[in-house]
Amino acid sequence: MKRLKGLSVLLGLSVMLVACGNDEYTIEFWTPLTGDDGANMDELVKQYNDSDPEYKVNHVITSDMYTKMYTVLNSGRGIPDLSIIHADRVPNFVDQDLLEPMTEIMALQPELKEENYLTEAWTSGDVDGTQYTIPLDIHGSAMYYNEDLLAKYGVEDFLDDDVVTFEEMLSLQGQLDEGDYVLNDSLLSWVILAQIQNLGGEIEDEAGNPTVNTPEMKQSFEAIKELSDAGIMTPYGEDGYLMFQSGNVLFSTDGTWSSIGHSQVENLNYGVTNVYAFEPTTFHNRASSHLFALLDTDERTDEKEVGIAAFLEFMREHSIEWAEAGQIVASVDVVESPEYKEYPQSFFTSSEEQTDSLHIYTYRHYPYVAEALDMYSADIAHGEIDIDEGLAEMQRFVEDKIQEGALDLENVVEEDTEE
Repeated sequence: MKRLKGLSVLLGLSVMLVACGNDEYTIEFWTPLTGDDGANMDELVKQYNDSDPEYKVNHVITSDMYTKMYTVLNSGRGIPDLSIIHADRVPNFVDQDLLEPMTEIMALQPELKEENYLTEAWTSGDVDGTQYTIPLDIHGSAMYYNEDLLAKYGVEDFLDDDVVTFEEMLSLQGQLDEGDYVLNDSLLSWVILAQIQNLGGEIEDEAGNPTVNTPEMKQSFEAIKELSDAGIMTPYGEDGYLMFQSGNVLFSTDGTWSSIGHSQVENLNYGVTNVYAFEPTTFHNRASSHLFALLDTDERTDEKEVGIAAFLEFMREHSIEWAEAGQIVASVDVVESPEYKEYPQSFFTSSEEQTDSLHIYTYRHYPYVAEALDMYSADIAHGEIDIDEGLAEMQRFVEDKIQEGALDLENVVEEDTEE
């Protein structure tokens, strides 16, 4: 691979993929796991390859993976045998005929079936009754708490029902020492999406149009801005994640994977609970899922499908290693094992009520909604932008992105037709 340096990205990608694709006994496996979780996947693949399968797996961590996927799909060359995609990508990929159903794979390994996986993860790959993916995990928002600070301020009872409310947090206004805060604004866009579900709202209408500028979205921002205005949220522009690790924040709204980083901080006594909500009886944790998928290609042989099915069955049985990455493993066998219960994220599968709280958005234009929230949510919550103005801007942003995407797809179709 070193010899490819200096070439263009596209040429380098094409050479790599064509070279890899010539090995008929290797399953080329693309993932977007550019973080620490990539090492966990490497270990799982190594364990599988060490079992001496007929078809070994080559794990390729691919930055900007979706762009590269479209590149190889348009060229028809170098398409990976197996990939991991996110749940929110499935509807669009299916609409564009970019995915093959998992029907044959499931027939080859009969334990690859719905009852062996967490329902929310499995159904995120179902489109109109056809299963297009096999789930690896659910990864979602969580809220970590500092046990020492809860004791210091005498509010351990906030956790009696496992749901901290807006009202409870606001009760601490003016009660904290200087430099301490009730909560931070980490993964704020995910927190807002959880509130949308708490309020019974949605991000799309029945016709599939985006609904960002809604009463539920406004109410969510108003409630969160009240926390900021009360001076109990970490200041605008500050790294609230690090402030939690420094011991100055009671509640941190990170991801399930953040337990890895928190566990490495000396003297940080923490626990995990649900993202805060309006009422303790109605709570959600915004989630997504890493899903095994087959990109559409004529080059994947029947023999490789047998190898892929064997690999996915291995992952179903042995993915406890994936819990090391802070993920909620999708395999029921793993989730119900004694070893898994030692991981902090097992809290989210500790009861049916907890598992039901995990909400995966599968709206076909969800990536645009998420992008809009990432761009505007902090500014709106901290009063840098008026709420009504911000919601209108987000609605326009998503609608413009959808229109741009439609035009790009039309261009791709025209190019394919001309060829």
